[in-house]
Amino acid sequence: MYQSCLLIDTGLNPDRPRPGRMWLGNLYRVHQRLCMGFPSPVRVAGDAHFLHPFAPEDFAQGHVQTQRDATSGFLFRVDALPGGRAVVLVQSAARPDWGYAFSNARHLLAAEPLVREYEHELGAGELRRFRLRANAVRRLPAGEPHTDGPRVPVPPERFVPWLEGRARGFELPERPTVTPGYVYVNKSGKRGEGRRYRSVVYEGVLRVTDPEALMCQITCGIGPAKAFGFGLLSVAPARD
Repeated sequence: MYQSCLLIDTGLNPDRPRPGRMWLGNLYRVHQRLCMGFPSPVRVAGDAHFLHPFAPEDFAQGHVQTQRDATSGFLFRVDALPGGRAVVLVQSAARPDWGYAFSNARHLLAAEPLVREYEHELGAGELRRFRLRANAVRRLPAGEPHTDGPRVPVPPERFVPWLEGRARGFELPERPTVTPGYVYVNKSGKRGEGRRYRSVVYEGVLRVTDPEALMCQITCGIGPAKAFGFGLLSVAPARD
């Protein structure tokens, strides 16, 4: 797998418009541009400087609008940083081409993208620090047979049980820190046509119970709305 860090300049002054801040304000546009990091050879040959509009069919088959696994797709998360900046973390099965994706929008980046290939080495019983932004929702009963009911946000007292119920290959030895909020998605770009998604950021320590199952969750993500920055489970060695 590959991990990318895209540093975005959102500006220190909230009253002064910044393209990076505006871009991060609509996760649909963020996902759209990240998809551009996986162009097909035909797209690159025909539009080397990315002058034509985005079209999903122009991007590499198996990496855009697909299920995430060890061979296809990507996950991402936007994390705030001190100093008025933010970083977009991207985990992908293939090496991305951020030079192409941002060839017509380099003003969004505060630094050159960092990309590294990595593999997790997990052992049963190990403790790992983790961070996850999840769309913590549940389905209501369907009104009609053979149909799915609507998704609704879970209440605050269910945030941790929601995660525990979806944990595969790990357990939570202590209660994680949870930070609720919402993210905004607007496909059309027209005022009043956007949608808010419930966001819960979990940070804490997990214990590995099944390395293979946990690796599957890291690769495939947790919960719905992965196209809008949810589901990426990041783990790192626990501090002593």
